[in-house]
Amino acid sequence: MDTQAKQIVFEQLQQLLHDRIIDNETIRNEHGVGFSYHACTPPDYVVYPSSTEEISEIVKICATHQISIIPFGAGTSVEGHILALKGGVCIDLRLMNQMLEINQADMYATIQPGVTRNQLDEALQGSGFFFPIGPGVNATLGGMASTRASGTNAVRYGTMKENVLSLEVVLANGQIIRTGSKAKKSSAGYDLTHLFVGAEGTLGVITELTIKLHSYPQAIYAAVCSFPTVEAAVNTAIQTIQKGIPMAKIELLDAQMMTAINCYSALSYAEVPTLFLEFHGSQTELEEQITQVEAIAHSFDANEFIWEKDEAARIKLWRARTDAAPASVALRKDGQLMSTDVCVPISRLAKCITETQKDIQETDIYAPILGHVGDGNFHLTIVIDPNDPEEFEKAKALNKRLVKRALAMEGTCTGEHGIGIGKLSYMTLEHGKAIHTMWAIKQALDPLNLMNPGKLLPSLD
Repeated sequence: MDTQAKQIVFEQLQQLLHDRIIDNETIRNEHGVGFSYHACTPPDYVVYPSSTEEISEIVKICATHQISIIPFGAGTSVEGHILALKGGVCIDLRLMNQMLEINQADMYATIQPGVTRNQLDEALQGSGFFFPIGPGVNATLGGMASTRASGTNAVRYGTMKENVLSLEVVLANGQIIRTGSKAKKSSAGYDLTHLFVGAEGTLGVITELTIKLHSYPQAIYAAVCSFPTVEAAVNTAIQTIQKGIPMAKIELLDAQMMTAINCYSALSYAEVPTLFLEFHGSQTELEEQITQVEAIAHSFDANEFIWEKDEAARIKLWRARTDAAPASVALRKDGQLMSTDVCVPISRLAKCITETQKDIQETDIYAPILGHVGDGNFHLTIVIDPNDPEEFEKAKALNKRLVKRALAMEGTCTGEHGIGIGKLSYMTLEHGKAIHTMWAIKQALDPLNLMNPGKLLPSLD
């Protein structure tokens, strides 16, 4: 953006928003990095709209002067989704944080995009309903929709893709549209709702969401069991899913990760591959399911199987999984997290993880594994020295081999982190000529390439 254009845009946005436009360097830098290992790339301005109509006017001003637009929720994405690669205007949606409707009869909630996961949980407390999608951070629901987030409950309740009914979106020309409806299903026209879910802000700005709510289970039990090998733990998860046991959560932590959480959280779990499990349903159902899963676990030489139904005990049990990422970083002074994930068909999960473990050992890099193994998704929590270029290159090479391994097993380069810029180079490898179709959609909706440019779609050159 040249100096004259910047000044014109600033004056027009200031006239619209008054003191809700910021060009302070500190604030700009905070909006140009996220939870990413990528270098900070700040926007020229940060704006704080309070309504859909204001966002529409902001977008129209940017379109007139061909200025890039980067939607911003909580800044918790890990693949560089919010980097302002071409400068421009960052639209911070924190003021758009109203709970517009909680409809218990039809089991949905309509919310603004700046509502955070914790805020939604608090609003639903005591209602008998909950929203199951839970990334490990207090993300905004708009950001979760944009990156098609999931989390530990996805094996039973699905991802954001399955839990968003309709959207309000501001397009790249400032037009406001609504997609979908509050009905549970529809066969009317193109599914525009799920075009924007996972689009990472490259097609428009989400300004309102209607999401599904789920009945809070009558009973919740949790269990933990340790295994002699990762392969035994993963095979237990695979067989549990194949037998149709309706698990709410199946989480794997490898031996390195268990060591990290013991140190970080002052726990005393066996430092071997471990599954953390959660069961939702009636008490009778759950006791039968636990018996089945325990038998499967012991058939794969599980060392012990401990289950809890008391709420305080369950929270303590799950603390290990919650603390996994910060625990990994804490073991290395001044370490920086470079988190990555892939997802494969569950029948190939054990092979993918064991080959990845061997690769980690041969690379001689610190990269504990954790995963939502019930749906074939796992993460490497790589911890690197940001001042060691050689180690950074080794980590990137490890990530590349991981992705190619997953794709060779007919999986995907990311199960829930999204693309941003971190996984951009693998999109053509995964999707082939379908990338041209994606670009056709992008060019139809955003011909000037103003909406979060440089993300999600690789160049066709």
